[in-house]
Amino acid sequence: QVQLVESGGDSVQVGGSLRLSCTASGYTQSRFCMAWVRQRPGNEREGVAGTVIGGNGGSTYLDSVRGRFTLSQDAAKNTLYLQMNNLRPEDTATYYCAAGLAPRLPQVCSGTYLLRYAEHWGQGTQVTVSS
Repeated sequence: QVQLVESGGDSVQVGGSLRLSCTASGYTQSRFCMAWVRQRPGNEREGVAGTVIGGNGGSTYLDSVRGRFTLSQDAAKNTLYLQMNNLRPEDTATYYCAAGLAPRLPQVCSGTYLLRYAEHWGQGTQVTVSS
């Protein structure tokens, strides 16, 4: 049974940084798509960033976070990290980790892709950015 466990959410001030972690346990595949999705207050879920675990390291990002957020992975631990810098109030959201089969083209793996095709979801971790 696959489980995704997130951690790292917190309350920070504008311009601050946080690092979210998500560890996938129970995965038998060495290569799968993993991503962060967020739900801001009053909004639907949106894909933030995604990458193929065990892939070549390429990642996709939501336009509004590109250059501020960075994905990294520890494939041996099936863990995905999201380093979030220069946080803004509009980044306030519940952040969810999602995972699913890797698409044939690795660049397709993204938060948006897993909004539709995720097989597993984490419980969510709250990020609050205040001015």
